[in-house]
Amino acid sequence: MLLKLSISGIKARLRDYLVLFSGLLVASGIFYMFESLASNKAFLEANTTVSSVVIIFRLGSVLLAIITFVYILYANSFLLNMRQKEYGMFLMLGAKVKKIAQLIFLETFLVGFLATLAGSLVGIALTKGVSLILINQLQLSLTHFQPVSPKALLETIVFFSILFFLAAVFNARQIRKKTLLSLLKDGSTPAPGKRNLFGLLLQSLIGVGLLAAGYYLMSDLVRFQIAGIFGALFTILGGTFLIFHALLLVFVNGLKNRPNVAFRRLNNFTLSQLNFRLQDYSRVLSLVAMLFALALGALTVGIGFKNDIMKITKQSTAYDLVLNNAQAVSAGELSKLDITKEATYQQKSDGTTLYYNQSDFDQEPLLITDYGVKGYQRVSGEELVKDLNKQDELRNLETPERQALNLQILNPSDFAALNLPTTELKVIQVKDFDASIPQLKKLVKINEKNNPGLNSEQGYTQRVVVYELFNSFYSGFEFMGFFLGIAFLTMLASCLMFKILSGASQDIQRYQMLQKIGARQKLLKGSIKKELGLLFLAPGIVGAIHVLFGLKMFTTLLQNPYNGIALPFALFGIIYAGYYLLTVKLYEKIVLPPLKK
Repeated sequence: MLLKLSISGIKARLRDYLVLFSGLLVASGIFYMFESLASNKAFLEANTTVSSVVIIFRLGSVLLAIITFVYILYANSFLLNMRQKEYGMFLMLGAKVKKIAQLIFLETFLVGFLATLAGSLVGIALTKGVSLILINQLQLSLTHFQPVSPKALLETIVFFSILFFLAAVFNARQIRKKTLLSLLKDGSTPAPGKRNLFGLLLQSLIGVGLLAAGYYLMSDLVRFQIAGIFGALFTILGGTFLIFHALLLVFVNGLKNRPNVAFRRLNNFTLSQLNFRLQDYSRVLSLVAMLFALALGALTVGIGFKNDIMKITKQSTAYDLVLNNAQAVSAGELSKLDITKEATYQQKSDGTTLYYNQSDFDQEPLLITDYGVKGYQRVSGEELVKDLNKQDELRNLETPERQALNLQILNPSDFAALNLPTTELKVIQVKDFDASIPQLKKLVKINEKNNPGLNSEQGYTQRVVVYELFNSFYSGFEFMGFFLGIAFLTMLASCLMFKILSGASQDIQRYQMLQKIGARQKLLKGSIKKELGLLFLAPGIVGAIHVLFGLKMFTTLLQNPYNGIALPFALFGIIYAGYYLLTVKLYEKIVLPPLKK
């Protein structure tokens, strides 16, 4: 009978259970995604140049385990609050506390365990899908990556099984300890005690000071090294907590004490709601801010590595393609490229000297890389005649056997008078290098076939070769940045969502009371949007500030960590806003009854 009542209760709250199940499924899936990297030592060592990357990822596993534990606590609280009154009704109908405790234990553990199994399968699919998308879209070069990792799968199932077993025991004990009245009146929560303004201001100053110290340590890791990393971690964690525990509360109270703000529409109620719950939310908001920083930082750094690959590639050579003995390459193959600039330089050789026609360079100056200025330097035929250093830049474009020859730039008449066979050196720039990579690779292979000496010494004249070299060097960092950014974003938004929804049942009576005294539902929805908006916005702002200072740590790996920062911030903001809107809709469904037609 009790089991039937439980099943009917689950059916009645099927939508809420689907939200809970999907959240737990995502949590276990994300945990598997991370562990598939962290437990793959061969992949980490083969795709990064940081010697301590394995240790860093194992520390990351510990951090993610702690975050997951907190997440499960909030999800479990959501489950317990959702069914608490129903359990009280079972007691009123004569059910024994022991039986209800057993029922709760089985219900909690089975929901969690099934979510873990399903989440692990989703994690495998996500790992494979996300990795394929990233590898194909970003043209990454990775080795030893395995989407299906038995070790990661076992770690995920064991870890989550232990967590849900502990959660089931906790829920059973909580029900056994609670009285019937407390089960039925779970929304009657006492207001927090009075806060001392001086104490809050002092904590706020300490929090700002700790953040400043952490940012300073991150700005000079070359000097502080490992000690700086650990020092920054602890000071920023402590500072972030105090910001939400004290400074945000001071800010809300300041708004509440301003009549032009507090007495507008339902702002006084909204600010009172925030004032009521902020101290209880300080831990989760701190956690979300840190996760936000980790996720946004990982995504920003991943994009930074991608941008650096192309920057370094463009700095290495001025041309997308160099063809030696270009007369042997068919025009049909070249027509497949979207060419924006093309120059052909005629040459003749007598075995000791390589001759060029000066007029070719006067018509189409040679482009050479100038590291002192932005862009490339244009070199005319006259300049080549006078400057031996610039002749060396031209010599670098030749095949190895011709680089050893003397080089001479002749006027058109002298060049024409040479009774020697004419060959061509062709240099090309294309409109879209990324889109042209497959055809450029094909033409490079043709060029190697036509010039056998290039097989032994590629050099840095072919941009696609340089691109592949640096892409293989940075791919590991880039992949991990995108991969972890997606994982942490999903986890942080789910954490905050479940924390808010777990307390929604306590707010039902407050919103019902406002409706009874005449508050329109439009105003109530506006109040919810503002309240949840601050709870989402505050950790987002703090997390973004952490990222802006934290990028200083990557100045040794990236040319300019702040270049193109708007893109990851915008992408992150859109996804984060999506989670906010979803949370608002779910919260409204819980606390606001549907309008009567």
